[in-house]
Amino acid sequence: MEILPAIDLREGRVVRLRQGDYSLQTTYSDDPASVARTISAAGAGWIHVVDLDGARSGRPANTDAIRAIREGVDVRLELGGGMRDEQTVRSAIDLGADRVIIGSAALADWAWFESLLDRDGLAGRVALALDAREGRLAVNGWTRWLAASPLDIAARTVGRPIAAIIYTDIARDGMLTGVNVEGAAELIAATDVPVIASGGVASMDHVVACREIGCWGAIVGRAWYEGAIDLAEACRMAR
Repeated sequence: MEILPAIDLREGRVVRLRQGDYSLQTTYSDDPASVARTISAAGAGWIHVVDLDGARSGRPANTDAIRAIREGVDVRLELGGGMRDEQTVRSAIDLGADRVIIGSAALADWAWFESLLDRDGLAGRVALALDAREGRLAVNGWTRWLAASPLDIAARTVGRPIAAIIYTDIARDGMLTGVNVEGAAELIAATDVPVIASGGVASMDHVVACREIGCWGAIVGRAWYEGAIDLAEACRMAR
């Protein structure tokens, strides 16, 4: 299993939100590239980068910070936030993203998302974000709710060239209360796409729990920034 440390960007700074609430922000650094170098030194193979301003506005906003991260490390990057059309997806790849995360746009127009997967150079480079609270999916920076559940969407992904499904339990995100293991396990059983768990990782026990249910990866944010998890040890344990 991979540990994917998160770098959430807002106005060029590294921040974390609690439960996706933009009014509940903690700022950890004004130097995203330095944070990325620390992550690389700990042995992580991937960094999970989210453009929070882009997620909210529908267009990428932190490109300078993303470019600085890419130029500063050799670690693979997955990038999300504001990826609403093919041009933006390709621009993100040109910026240095190894794979691009699409959430809101996919859920708004599934036919478009499936067609994107079949376009030149994009198979296996697009991940699907499924962010949910109490079984309902959220979109547009977690500001709008849908009737569909993560399992409803997972059924559509079988056999498709999706790089990964990133499953976030919003109620646990940034709260250090542990991953929604049951929800992640249900997704894993419902699809053949690799599943990455996100939201609430706070201890080595949580890392082990994700590995034992068969997660491809686990995203670590606040727990690492605040010292609850030793990142290098978490990477070793995951593998």
